[in-house]
Amino acid sequence: MRILITGANGQLGRALYQRLQGDNHAVTGVDRDTIDITDSLAVKAIFDAHHPELVIHCAALTAVDYCAEHPEEALAVNGFGTQTVALACQAHGAAMLYVSTNEVFDGTSRQPYREYDLPRPINPYGYSKWVGEQIVRDLLARHYIVRTSWLFSHGGRNFVQTILRLATQGEPLRVVTNEVGSPTYNDDLAAAIGQLITTGCYGIYHLVNSGHVSRYGFARHILDLAGLADVPIEPIALAEYPRASRPPEYAVLCNMAGARLGIVLRPWQDALSAFVAAERGAE
Repeated sequence: MRILITGANGQLGRALYQRLQGDNHAVTGVDRDTIDITDSLAVKAIFDAHHPELVIHCAALTAVDYCAEHPEEALAVNGFGTQTVALACQAHGAAMLYVSTNEVFDGTSRQPYREYDLPRPINPYGYSKWVGEQIVRDLLARHYIVRTSWLFSHGGRNFVQTILRLATQGEPLRVVTNEVGSPTYNDDLAAAIGQLITTGCYGIYHLVNSGHVSRYGFARHILDLAGLADVPIEPIALAEYPRASRPPEYAVLCNMAGARLGIVLRPWQDALSAFVAAERGAE
């Protein structure tokens, strides 16, 4: 299959590029240094050059606090930039996989969110991604919407890397106890998407490592696995951690649709153990 990946230099884009090439797809990757996804002429030129059969749209503004401080920019990139790509898919007859987020939900549920539960974003990042979802659904019959959460990867800027960096530098750690989600290993998500795109079963999917944990519990597990069990963490509430964006407190995703196709990601604890082992092997 001819596949175009936007945001190919990001943590998920890089993993997908490697994975899908290994699966013998013809993969082209573009990123912001080669294309502005809000520029319809630039997007058209990429499509005319490569004639993709599927576009995996990873390109996005994902810094949630930046999005809170620049909501119009977040909407322009994550919402209307997605529209530009979706319209190009429409014109070229390509399917589209749009990567979205657990932050489209408001976090007031105490049950894991299913794929067709009603989104109700409470911050500009979540809103911009929800706008992108609606655009994809409105414009394209052949689409996948893949929501994920708390992504961690090798070489990326993410929660796991931040906790390890601060701990090894001797910085004090204060981590919230009342934000709960599903940590997801980047490599596992890339593998799951690789499976999904071979099915032709379009729709909405929640692809996360199974299980859930608080930010505090996640941080404690990270340090314990990394041999830093003696490093203390001060438990705090979300209200005690000032930041520009307000995250949903309970945004756990339930993978029902993917599981029906046999796409199930391992427990987050096992995924984190594999991640830490791979990091140690690379040292």
